[in-house]
Amino acid sequence: MLIGSDLINQDSETYFIAEIGSNFDGSMKRALRLIDIAKDCGANAVKFQHYTAETLVSDNGFRNLGKQLSHQKEWTGSVFEVYNKASLNKEWTKELHQYSKSKGLGFLTSPYSKELIDYTAEFLDAIKIGSGDITWTEIIEYSAKQNKPILLGTGASDINEVDDAVKAITKHNNQFCIMQCNTNYEGKKEDFKYQNLNVLKEYKKRYPNALLGLSCHMPGHLSVLASVSLGAKIIEKHFTDDNSRPGPDHKFAMNPESWENMVQETRNLESLLGDRIKKIEKNEIDTSVVQRRSIRLRENMMKGETIQMQNLEILRPCPRDALKPSEIELVIGKKLKKNLKKGDAISKNDI
Repeated sequence: MLIGSDLINQDSETYFIAEIGSNFDGSMKRALRLIDIAKDCGANAVKFQHYTAETLVSDNGFRNLGKQLSHQKEWTGSVFEVYNKASLNKEWTKELHQYSKSKGLGFLTSPYSKELIDYTAEFLDAIKIGSGDITWTEIIEYSAKQNKPILLGTGASDINEVDDAVKAITKHNNQFCIMQCNTNYEGKKEDFKYQNLNVLKEYKKRYPNALLGLSCHMPGHLSVLASVSLGAKIIEKHFTDDNSRPGPDHKFAMNPESWENMVQETRNLESLLGDRIKKIEKNEIDTSVVQRRSIRLRENMMKGETIQMQNLEILRPCPRDALKPSEIELVIGKKLKKNLKKGDAISKNDI
């Protein structure tokens, strides 16, 4: 998958998307500042959300629920009012895109209507399908037709719904990432048990042509490290400069310190995971000499003598030219080309 100028594949570094979302708090100046901070903290891309309250939520529908649920119960104001206040002015899109590009960052959004897809597509390096729209296959197909990489959030869904969404994408587009997600924004540590990151194993088996990813709302970065170890290549986390600010997304977002720590720990993990090629590593070369055993003489022997099993012992160290214990059949019954002393290691050149 190519997001902007960044190629993402199984051998690339983990790609980090800083979800600014609504954390710009209605201010273009804050949006630009958050882009700056995200870049400084190691993000590869920034992401916003394009919606209007009218095209996203039913004011009457939420009021008829009788009460605000989940993380929304802490919101001051109705759901419609909060979304209306948090929405991004679409006229800012070009400037946000250009500024992100000037910082070397990818630019993404979740456009929540066909009209907004049409408006934003030319500015986007990829389109994110939010988990809440996973059953709206019409909008998924419409997004997939834009010739942009698709990132599919799969929170609060079952495998049949994910299958249907993937089918909708792959009718038109083969560049896509399936992101495991737990769509709960309360950020409680006891919710670790609901993250179900092993679903990534099922996704890898079920959708072998997809990249794997994680869209996460949990505090800290343990889930990120676990996901990367399971094959996730794209990570999306909400980002703010201050968790104490009022607003729907600040509380559970990563801040500059925690974001930078997450990126650094992931780079450490990537270094630990290595390249999948089993070999003697550079820092093991000397150890392979001092820890391994070699074939050695139990007694002094003269040139021309035939080597028998009783003449040999298997002891450390194993110089680089010495024969290994597994090569003992190369030695038995062979004649020495030169005199060797008790304790000498035997090499191919000696027999």
